[in-house]
Amino acid sequence: MATEWWKSGVIYQIYPRSFQDSDGDGIGDLKGIRDRLAYVASLGVDAIWISPIFVSPMADFGYDIADYCAIDPLFGTLDDFDALMAEAKRLELRVILDLVPNHTSDQHPWFKESRSSRNSAKRDWYIWRDAKADGSVPNNWISNFGGSAWSWDEATGQYYYHAFLKEQPDLNWRNPEVREAISDVMRFWMARGADGFRVDVIWHLMKDPEFRDNPPNPAWQPSQPEINRLLQVHSADHPDIEGLITELRRVIDEYPDRVLIGEIYLPMDRLMAYYGRGLSGTHLPFNFLLLQAPWSAPKIAQLIAEYEAALPPGGWPNWVLGNHDQPRLASRTGLEQTRVAAMLLLTLRGTPTLYYGDEIGMQQVPVPPEAVRDTWELREPGLGFNRDPQRTPMQWNGSSNSGFTTATPWLPMAANAAECNVATMAQDPHSLLALYRSLIALRHRMRALQLGSYHPLFHTEHVLAYERRLDDTRLVVLLNLGQTDEEITLPEYVAAGRVLLATEGELADIPLSSSLTLPGNAGLIVRLPLVG
Repeated sequence: MATEWWKSGVIYQIYPRSFQDSDGDGIGDLKGIRDRLAYVASLGVDAIWISPIFVSPMADFGYDIADYCAIDPLFGTLDDFDALMAEAKRLELRVILDLVPNHTSDQHPWFKESRSSRNSAKRDWYIWRDAKADGSVPNNWISNFGGSAWSWDEATGQYYYHAFLKEQPDLNWRNPEVREAISDVMRFWMARGADGFRVDVIWHLMKDPEFRDNPPNPAWQPSQPEINRLLQVHSADHPDIEGLITELRRVIDEYPDRVLIGEIYLPMDRLMAYYGRGLSGTHLPFNFLLLQAPWSAPKIAQLIAEYEAALPPGGWPNWVLGNHDQPRLASRTGLEQTRVAAMLLLTLRGTPTLYYGDEIGMQQVPVPPEAVRDTWELREPGLGFNRDPQRTPMQWNGSSNSGFTTATPWLPMAANAAECNVATMAQDPHSLLALYRSLIALRHRMRALQLGSYHPLFHTEHVLAYERRLDDTRLVVLLNLGQTDEEITLPEYVAAGRVLLATEGELADIPLSSSLTLPGNAGLIVRLPLVG
């Protein structure tokens, strides 16, 4: 039977400012992405997800949109987009776009009209509230970047709400005209070939209609971001979001074979609600659990079990180990564990999403204070939440600026870029890049890795073992998340199997037996013999 491509496929996230500069301004662009698509296709991935490329003043690097249906000149033109789409289709790559529907730029014509007068036809497209009797803000809601989430508009004498920067006013999703306008945006890009959307901060779309104060968070510490000082029970994840996401899904379903992905940083029980009743919501509510989990076999085994148990009937899982908002995988786990992490991500049940550069082990790049670009870091400096270090330019080769640009790059290059780059690793059959390609190729060959069921086998202090099954194919994955060799006892039926792939080439010839020494920082994929 045919399976939806987003279930069997692998997604690769591209941060466009940092992938490839084609015009010498130090910032990546659409032509640059198109020029590098052959490389992306060579990884074996099935889709690319491109972070925002639309017209924007760049107060938050594209997450403040001033025109949803036009390409920002920084990235190119609609013709460049069409050319990229054509090349992607030629290479059999799907293209997922970033939809940012919670807020616009304050330079968007919608907001300019909304703030022009209290009687404006678009006044109710945004969230406007009177001051309290004492002139203070309407409630205690906090911006995700610190400070009050309300800004005063002198001309019309009201406050407007912004969950992020004051330059990012929130749309009023209780207004049906807003819902239809964003639906038309989705149709515009799908008609142009987009294969779906990753929806930014989807859990923010609906707010408490009574605008009640958020309660204090008793666990908050001054070392944490100010947004954590309150529990966001009224400003996000409102129960009315379910019906709204069902509407977005209906728009997606107007076009065949499209996918709707939601960015959702919520506890597991709330994450599951975004599949919608009867799976009428997002196809893939992004699962970020591994991004914050301790890198330990018992913790990860427990996390997988809880996630699998929580999925609604028919809900398809997904896994993420890196993105533009989180520290680099190689810096979180250590370089020695990047191979094990790759094998984990690409053998768990569900759709995996890779972040550009993780396939070559890119790490956090120190960014000096004078070079900081991240809005959050500039608003709340010194808390350690600067996102610039994981957004630095892709490391293509050992030349000046790693082949990313002929100009000064918008963020600094890594000090080890001369060694850690695509060109160097492509020549090494034992490199991390080679392992990613082998894992993705094996995933495509073995339907059990794409669509098979998940069965925990065992875990020790450092070793995680699980099985993937489909029809008569049974695979066992053995991962040592520790640094030292581990003696493990294998069931006889596993010991009778053969190694299909190992994190290090020489381990592929390791003799299996009921008593196995699994080296530190190593992983194996074992195919079990047919039964009967």
